[in-house]
Amino acid sequence: MAYVISDECIACGTCIDECPVEAIAEGDIYTIDPELCTDCGSCAEVCPVEAISPK
Repeated sequence: MAYVISDECIACGTCIDECPVEAIAEGDIYTIDPELCTDCGSCAEVCPVEAISPK
């Protein structure tokens, strides 16, 4: 089950550096590629606005 990023995302970039498989793409709101996501949760742990959660 991949993680997802909600509309609460502030595009701060903190999660990108934490993703070990580079599954997160930049944008107005960042996105996680479900094909690449390994469900490790590293991104969710560092998100300052808690915008990342399991799908």
